[in-house]
Amino acid sequence: MAKEKKFVFKKVDDLPPMAMSLGTMRVNKTASWRNLRPIIDYEKCIDCMICWKFCPEPAIYLREPDERVAIDYDYCKGCLICVEECPVNAISTEEEGK
Repeated sequence: MAKEKKFVFKKVDDLPPMAMSLGTMRVNKTASWRNLRPIIDYEKCIDCMICWKFCPEPAIYLREPDERVAIDYDYCKGCLICVEECPVNAISTEEEGK
C-alpha cells in the first residue's frame, strides 16, 4: 500500500486550479452547522490565501481597507479545512458560542 504524502503549498500560485461557483453558495448560509469556529491569528498570518483557496464555501475573503484575510461566519460551516491547510498554523479553533 502506498504511503500517504501531504502536499504543502507555500503560496497561492503553487496551488492547482480549482473549479468553483460562488453563485449558489452565497445563497445558503451554513453557520448553523458549525460546532467549532476558526479564528485567525493575525500575528502569525502571512496572507498566503491558502485558506481561501481550500475553503469549500465563500466564507473566506479579503476585508477592506487593509486587504487581510477574514472569515464571514455566516457562511463558515466549521469544516476546519482552513485550519488543516494553513502553512503557518495561524488559524486555531474555538468552541461555538464562546
